[in-house]
Amino acid sequence: MLIKFNSLGEEQDPTTYLKECITALTDYLVDKVPDRDLVGLRIRNTENVQDKVVGISLRRRDQLKADVVWSVLGKVIQSNARFALTDRLEVHLDHVRMPAGNGKMAERTKGRSISVLSAIKGSIVTVKAVFLSLAHALIIAMVKVNDDSKFKSYRNGYGLKEPVEKLLNASGVDLSNGGGFKELQQFQQYLSDYKIIVFDGLYPDRVMFSGNYLSAKKLYFQYDRDHDHYNVITNLKGAMPKRHICNGCDTLYDKTQV
Repeated sequence: MLIKFNSLGEEQDPTTYLKECITALTDYLVDKVPDRDLVGLRIRNTENVQDKVVGISLRRRDQLKADVVWSVLGKVIQSNARFALTDRLEVHLDHVRMPAGNGKMAERTKGRSISVLSAIKGSIVTVKAVFLSLAHALIIAMVKVNDDSKFKSYRNGYGLKEPVEKLLNASGVDLSNGGGFKELQQFQQYLSDYKIIVFDGLYPDRVMFSGNYLSAKKLYFQYDRDHDHYNVITNLKGAMPKRHICNGCDTLYDKTQV
């Protein structure tokens, strides 16, 4: 968006006025962004192309406060005579949607949804639980990788209540607001014998989360954005349209790369 400050009143203090404007601008930009999502700002002075872009790095929405923006932009304005109140500023908001994992009904989309495709693919276990899907997925993935006989009943949604409660109590992870990156990190810290890897949908090159790189026990998951839901990938090559796996970054590809 392009913005331009209004003219100062006769009795207005420039610094106070700028702070008020920046507060209003920041509140407006992030008003409807969930607290868990990442946001960043890029601000450019269009009146003078020699001025560098002022950037505020990606951070959680609840951490992008007006005083943070002012601490960066205010110094530039106060130290740069060309950066005047009469200049027009170009403001870019970078918004990265983060996984929630708390379950929701999907909107109608063209073609088959990810949940339908997941059900069709035998290499993906669709987690039955709408809520606490991350905890359910972790239990199912762990019994699978350990070749536990409980896998068949767990994949069908039976007998999971007790192990899910035990996992949540033992790990101390709170999934009442869904399972995002913070909760994934907490689970990874607790499940130190495993490596948690989460893919964005069915995209083989979009690894959203990759945990303990030292562990050979890898737990693969698919995050379904349509439903804010986690599913279990039991066969990575079967789930993704690629032939080879990079053991270093856990992405998939077709041709052998050097």
